[in-house]
Amino acid sequence: MIALRRILRATELGSKQLARTFRLTTSQLIVLEILSERGQATAGAIAARAGLGQATVTALVDKLEQRGLVARRRGEADRRQVWIELLDEGRRALAEVPGTLQTRFRDKFTGLEDWEQAYIVAALERVAALLDADKIDAAPVLDVGEIVERGS
Repeated sequence: MIALRRILRATELGSKQLARTFRLTTSQLIVLEILSERGQATAGAIAARAGLGQATVTALVDKLEQRGLVARRRGEADRRQVWIELLDEGRRALAEVPGTLQTRFRDKFTGLEDWEQAYIVAALERVAALLDADKIDAAPVLDVGEIVERGS
């Protein structure tokens, strides 16, 4: 349980630092990273890549668009299609953000041997089952919630 609490605390602290320092949630950052990789994408493509629902991605894009980090535009061939693109301000924001908890974990995890990766995944799935949490729907994004600015 101590190890689980440490993981949860690391997630919370990382997300709070990201929110406090850069005014971004982890989910918003992931959307920016996906757009940086692809140049542009639809909300559906972002949702599939991030493991989030399309409605969630739409809400995230709304917030990012309000901040001038991304823009929406209609498709030229199919006007029903809406493309989301990263703006220069979004690129600057990404350049300022240090490696996130997810990025550090991914980089270290992918450096492990295949057998060790499989062992860790199996152990974590077993822990989830022991906690009766194996049926809970959870996105692969570690996030603690929306950023709320306090009065100045």
